[in-house]
Amino acid sequence: MGPGGFYQPGFNSGAKLNLHMMCFGRNWDPQTKYAARYRCDGYQAPPVPEKLVSLVKTSIKDSQAHDDKIPSMHPDIYIVNFYTTTGRLGMHQDRNESSNSLRKGLPIVSISVGDSARFSYGHNRDVRKANEVLLESCDILIFEGKSRNSYHGVKAIIPNSAPLPLLQQSKLKPGRLNLTFRQF
Repeated sequence: MGPGGFYQPGFNSGAKLNLHMMCFGRNWDPQTKYAARYRCDGYQAPPVPEKLVSLVKTSIKDSQAHDDKIPSMHPDIYIVNFYTTTGRLGMHQDRNESSNSLRKGLPIVSISVGDSARFSYGHNRDVRKANEVLLESCDILIFEGKSRNSYHGVKAIIPNSAPLPLLQQSKLKPGRLNLTFRQF
């Protein structure tokens, strides 16, 4: 938390998202999307760490062994969302990347760390018609192709579901970190 670290993004109306965020590569917020060079506290996004770029590329390559239609990408945006045990995120689409990235269906790679999340996804914003899957710590989810434009959200965080060794070694606060990687 603090300057250059996690912050709670919000709208001009004063409403805040029910999560904390930190961006690498490019800043994103619900008002300006990727248009603003600096975020609300004036800090510029640091570069995406190369070790994480390598992890994402390996994850995509491993997935391509099962489905060769998954496109490769070089992630230049890394958004970290932290959800407390009461955190949520409504149904939305990730469609603020460049038209070229969206047209190619370049994937979004999502890595879960910490507490499990009830993750909803579907063809529209109606959460009652959405499918649901439990994302546990260390799960990797890849949105690509047609699924790239799916509506999705975090319905609930499952308290006390993080692996105990992770908590002991990392001192992670109760909640869930979601690491998402994309190419602008």
